[in-house]
Amino acid sequence: MEYIYSILMIVVGFIFLVKGADAFVDNASGIAKKLGISPVIIGLTIVAFGTSLPELAVSVTAALAGSNAIAVGNVVGSNVFNLLVVAGGSACIFPLVCDRILLKRDWPLSLLAEFLLVVFLFGDQCISRSEALILLCFFALTLLMQLKNSKQEDRVIPEERSMVRLLLFLVIGIAAIAIGGQVTVEGATSLARLLGWSETLIGLTIVAVGTSLPELVTSIVAARKGENDIAMGNVIGSNLFNVLCILGVSAVLRPITVEMTAFYDTLFLLVVTFIYWLICRKHTLNRSIGLLMICTYAGYMAYILLR
Repeated sequence: MEYIYSILMIVVGFIFLVKGADAFVDNASGIAKKLGISPVIIGLTIVAFGTSLPELAVSVTAALAGSNAIAVGNVVGSNVFNLLVVAGGSACIFPLVCDRILLKRDWPLSLLAEFLLVVFLFGDQCISRSEALILLCFFALTLLMQLKNSKQEDRVIPEERSMVRLLLFLVIGIAAIAIGGQVTVEGATSLARLLGWSETLIGLTIVAVGTSLPELVTSIVAARKGENDIAMGNVIGSNLFNVLCILGVSAVLRPITVEMTAFYDTLFLLVVTFIYWLICRKHTLNRSIGLLMICTYAGYMAYILLR
């Protein structure tokens, strides 16, 4: 009975997270349009932030509750899932040609962020407040760089909904995300205890996959429509946000200490990000490469379940 209750909590938490993130993105975008902000800026900020809100809610809640392994496992696991399954699955539906700026700027920035995380975890397996501030400063600089180099648009899409309605549903979305994060963490830690699994394993598997649902849905829909830039940009942008902002905020609130296995998982993330960056520089991300990415993820899952 306890197993069913824990699983039910996780499922309910995921529903709140996904629906809350969707409501946040939709209504925040509407408010931005009302204020005359261009679609480019909306895409670079609100949408990228919104698809990573479930990870943010879960990791911050976990860090405050002292479940540090879930906080880090969620981010690392989500990034591995985003790169190998979200991007790989999208490529299986429609071959992706990566944008030149993505390959020259954003993907290398993601590599640098993951390298910083590996350095911080090496030795003491800890992200201190000072290291967290470095991550947040890097995030601010990255965001400024993206906004500065983005193509400015004069066209602003009109918004017909009233500001009161937009604000009301924005608040509802934020509340749903907060509730979903709390319920998911409680259910995941309870399930980990019942199964005898470590919090790291739960964070890398169940929680990571669940909080990556917005990225998965967004990228697959974009791939089906042939929107290559959105599909890959969503993956790389979310991965940058996860490492720099989510772990930065979580560790500022409460320094994060994890097991040595979390360091190895982060190192794996860095290596696969580098390998597939090299591949995408030379080749279109086609179905065969997409299948290879999914198989890589399956092998990684088998490894962490058996270790």
